[in-house]
Amino acid sequence: MQLTLDGISKKVGAEDWLYEMNLAPRPGAVTVLLGATQAGKTSLMRIMAGLDTPSHGRVQVDGQDVTGMPVRERNVAMVYQQFINYPSLKVADNIASPLKLRGEKNIAQRVRELAERLHIDMFLDRLPAELSGGQQQRVALARALAKGAPLMLLDEPLVNLDYKLREELREELTQLFAAGDSTVIYATTEPGEALLLGGYTAVLDAGELLQYGPTAEVFHSPKSLRVARAFSDPPMNLISAEAAVLGVKLDAGPELSIPLPAAASKSLTIGVRAGALRVGKREGDVALQGKVELAEISGSDTFVHVETSVGEVVAQLTGVHYFDLGAPITLYLNPAQVYVFDATGSLLVAPQRKAGR
Repeated sequence: MQLTLDGISKKVGAEDWLYEMNLAPRPGAVTVLLGATQAGKTSLMRIMAGLDTPSHGRVQVDGQDVTGMPVRERNVAMVYQQFINYPSLKVADNIASPLKLRGEKNIAQRVRELAERLHIDMFLDRLPAELSGGQQQRVALARALAKGAPLMLLDEPLVNLDYKLREELREELTQLFAAGDSTVIYATTEPGEALLLGGYTAVLDAGELLQYGPTAEVFHSPKSLRVARAFSDPPMNLISAEAAVLGVKLDAGPELSIPLPAAASKSLTIGVRAGALRVGKREGDVALQGKVELAEISGSDTFVHVETSVGEVVAQLTGVHYFDLGAPITLYLNPAQVYVFDATGSLLVAPQRKAGR
């Protein structure tokens, strides 16, 4: 199914919720809507589903204009943040409900297959209220999958679950989506979730569509500072700089050998992902001297906040490391891993990607 948004926008009163945009998600693939809270993800999904109509523009499905067609007349499945199930129906009947509406055969077998895929087959005779939040969300997902709709919309479906459950379901969803034929639209605020789901990513910010493309391409080549900020967790380190003889001179810092386009502006901003900063020097690295402001361990990584001559930067170090607050520290970065943005915030230079990445 080809969903196409043609010049759609959404205005509520005098406020612009969505600015004019064009988007045609890849059929049969996952498209992640990535952006902070109030970026416009839910508003866009509601227009896709037929729950709202755009103020301007058209919504088309396989070339047919469906703008204004209500959701009940569209073949769409939706999963929300909340665990929305039929409270008076047992889990098996919740999952079976779309199958019964279509008058399908072998419903019990189909329900059990879906329940087994989502690891809730042992709860089929229970009511939703007897399940945990994660189990209830699995029921909602199973019912959406049972509908077999060509368009599946998931609005931050894991946000209310604890960390461990989110990790488990993310991996399962990636496999489920890969095995299906539906066009999946998945909204999230988390860059890591977008990278795990893969497929395609549309980056939204304050109601604007900033960039759409294969997820890896958008991550590695953000077309602007706004995209880079939205698609970095922890946030990308941004440092003021200017064009210099060797390439780029950091304000109050070293000079980096980075070839710039001939028309590059004098005023620049460089971006360094936290994972590109190291405490061990490698060939070609440039040193940043500083002192430790904060060190925090998260999972298997250590995040170190360092005050340097170019401002505070955050390094994401693999493994568990211990640092004394205020202690001197030297971070290293390779110019080949640096992003360069011009005075307008547009991308000038991106790190070269290794083959297969």
